[in-house]
Amino acid sequence: MKKNLSLSNTATTKHGGSAQGPYTLAIDVGGTGLKASVLDGRGKMIVGRLWVDTPSRCPPSVLVKALAGMAKRLPAFDRVSVGFPGYVRDDKVITAPEFGDGKWRGFNLVEALNAKLGKPVRLLNDADMQGLAAIKGQGLELVVTLGTGVGTGLFRNGEPMPHLELAHHPVHKGKDYNGYLGKKSSEKSR
Repeated sequence: MKKNLSLSNTATTKHGGSAQGPYTLAIDVGGTGLKASVLDGRGKMIVGRLWVDTPSRCPPSVLVKALAGMAKRLPAFDRVSVGFPGYVRDDKVITAPEFGDGKWRGFNLVEALNAKLGKPVRLLNDADMQGLAAIKGQGLELVVTLGTGVGTGLFRNGEPMPHLELAHHPVHKGKDYNGYLGKKSSEKSR
């Protein structure tokens, strides 16, 4: 189900120029790096991307603290959009393979970030989010992302289909796609 996040307003930037709002803190949670920037109402970055290493041990409280710290270093924003590397549903993390599922299972990341940042938060699987930016919106489309792991997003006529978390399906010699094609696997083969 596609959710319309657009609001309409015009704001003045810190530099005195006019820009379209609302402003969105866009966060990409990755297995090796956390990336964030602030986007204007048209989706253009108003500041360069901020990148920090993902904490090596990353239970929910550590991630929320790291993201809040990044947000403080960026310009003001009206809302937050988070791409997360795992299966998410109803604002909660169902799986977090890069961080260890145990402490993450059922964690309401939207509620935690909303409480910490004081702004409305939307959460989506990171490959689904990237797919929404890349698809044409016609017919059946599959987006595959390669990073620390392998992400997939499946869409029908521009609408996200239920997330399948294909990266964890077995593919070859007992390995899943992440183990066979992900960053850790490619580093071992060098």
